[in-house]
Amino acid sequence: MTDFEKEFWKRLADVKAGLMDVDGRLFPMTPNLTQDDDGAIWFITAKGTDAADAATARKDIRFAMADNSAGLHGYVNGGLSVSDDKDKLDQIWSIVASAWFDEGKQDHDLVLVKFIPRDGEIWLSTESGAVFLFETIKANITDEEPDVGQRATLSFRHAA
Repeated sequence: MTDFEKEFWKRLADVKAGLMDVDGRLFPMTPNLTQDDDGAIWFITAKGTDAADAATARKDIRFAMADNSAGLHGYVNGGLSVSDDKDKLDQIWSIVASAWFDEGKQDHDLVLVKFIPRDGEIWLSTESGAVFLFETIKANITDEEPDVGQRATLSFRHAA
């Protein structure tokens, strides 16, 4: 695993929401990671949603994120599938998820979606507002571009 890929996973853990692109239709989704670092991004959704339908059809999608607090911007492409893994659901279940499902993890409308990233492009920005401000001021004084992060193209080795 490259350093950029490791940093992607580390920062993704702090991302609160992103946009899932299914057939050109964008909608917000919360990415979840499991404790066992299984190389998947997990989503909880309901039957009949675009995400659930795409996972049932095993579609390829794009997931985009722009989270200043995590210092992660970019997108990953990959494949969706439906999972019935109760252990994964237990690991990612939260009070936020429980607000959407009256019967909790046993709700008949709940769909656990597994996303395996294949490739993507990310920008790792500086996580400090002070560093960003310093680099911006320095760039204006020196006429050099500010150093506010790095860009990387990822190819995930574990993609299935």
